[in-house]
Amino acid sequence: MQIQMLLPVVQTLAQQVADQEHLDLVSVQWLTHQSPPILRVEVRHPENDTSLEDCERLSRALEMALDGLPELEFAYVLEVSSPGLSDYLSSDRDFDAFRGFPVRVTTTAPHRGKTLWEGNLIRRDAVNVYLNQRGRSLAIPRSLIASVQLYTPSSEP
Repeated sequence: MQIQMLLPVVQTLAQQVADQEHLDLVSVQWLTHQSPPILRVEVRHPENDTSLEDCERLSRALEMALDGLPELEFAYVLEVSSPGLSDYLSSDRDFDAFRGFPVRVTTTAPHRGKTLWEGNLIRRDAVNVYLNQRGRSLAIPRSLIASVQLYTPSSEP
């Protein structure tokens, strides 16, 4: 079985273990250009900074769970870490923490004729991301959003 085909199985298992350890699963990926391949798992503590102990705890629990998968009978390296700070917003926690900050929203298809929007983040709900553009609220459908990124507006006139 090709290693990338195992990704959905590993993601499901990693999500279950992260939930048990009260951590938010951020990403799971196989880095196959290494020998042995690397299984990289990123987690975030939902309320505090992610600690080394959080990563170690998840690593031990996930290692035990992965050992039970017959599909993973090959050598690989498990890496568990926190994603660190990023200027891309993805989680509810990110959207709450950066409320009022300037963001750049890129859409996968034009919304009102544009694919790039800038403004101050108001909030995100299940349907839209809301920006403040010069005192006016703009709702951008989440289904169209490719990325939401923090940015620093230029001071040019």
